[in-house]
Amino acid sequence: MSSHFLTKTAVLLLLAMPSDIRAAEPAADAADRPVALFNGKDLTGWKAEGRAVWEVRDGAIVGRQGPGGTAGDLLSEKEYDDFELTVTFKVEWPANTGVWYRYQSADKAFQADILEYKQPYALTGSLYCTGKMFLTTNRDPKLVRREDWNTFVIRAVGNDHAILLNGTKVAEVRDDTSGKGRIGFQVHAGDEFAKMKVSIKQVELRRLAK
Repeated sequence: MSSHFLTKTAVLLLLAMPSDIRAAEPAADAADRPVALFNGKDLTGWKAEGRAVWEVRDGAIVGRQGPGGTAGDLLSEKEYDDFELTVTFKVEWPANTGVWYRYQSADKAFQADILEYKQPYALTGSLYCTGKMFLTTNRDPKLVRREDWNTFVIRAVGNDHAILLNGTKVAEVRDDTSGKGRIGFQVHAGDEFAKMKVSIKQVELRRLAK
């Protein structure tokens, strides 16, 4: 069979396809691609709440306590429901911070924690839910690079949640507290965290289908 015939047939099949299907295909492909939520230059697309200090330094978002050891959050202007979120971060210890997701309010949100909690024992990668404390805890300190960059991959699809820390799954749970909300970062109050600094240099989100 000649290549000319095959090419002509392919063109005819494409033209016969309904225009709405042809138009939808590129959009569907684009929706599957990761999107950078942080541009590496400024806080466009983000909103600070509370008194913590947020700025961009050397291509990274940097957060620390505000005057008098005050707390605060940096939240995305947009909301997201089902997604895979990749965040690369580094902290100066002692620290109590984390990555908010599906954040509706201080009473309705999930957080991939970045901390060293004593009671109950919980390390970075533990999954916190407002009003419910920890849904799951990471207890393996070997998974955390205390003095270097770490990467979270957070997957939320329907009521299913999973967290990977540096390639290792540290949380997997079902919970229906919030089905949609903002992405964000937290700086906790308290004298014990006065020297804390959290740096985030990658925030990338890929939408997922249920």
